[in-house]
Amino acid sequence: MSIFEAFMLICFGIAWPFSIRKSLITGQNAGKSLKFLVIVFIGYISGIINKILYSKDYVLIFYVVNASMVLLDIIIFIRNSKLNQKQDFLP
Repeated sequence: MSIFEAFMLICFGIAWPFSIRKSLITGQNAGKSLKFLVIVFIGYISGIINKILYSKDYVLIFYVVNASMVLLDIIIFIRNSKLNQKQDFLP
């Protein structure tokens, strides 16, 4: 267990709700990349697997919470993309 690892995850965790909120309010994906979100999600999943296999401690909770927020951001990204495609076809 590392207090610095926990602090890093808390800092990242504070940032994700702002990203999610912006995506929900604007309905746009400007400044976002699905590839980036997926890479970050895979990173969190790797951290979760590492914690489960080698170092079960409370920091696992932060990985799970952050991964959940990134997954939600991915879902919103896909939703916004579909909504924007529909708007492009409207007269």
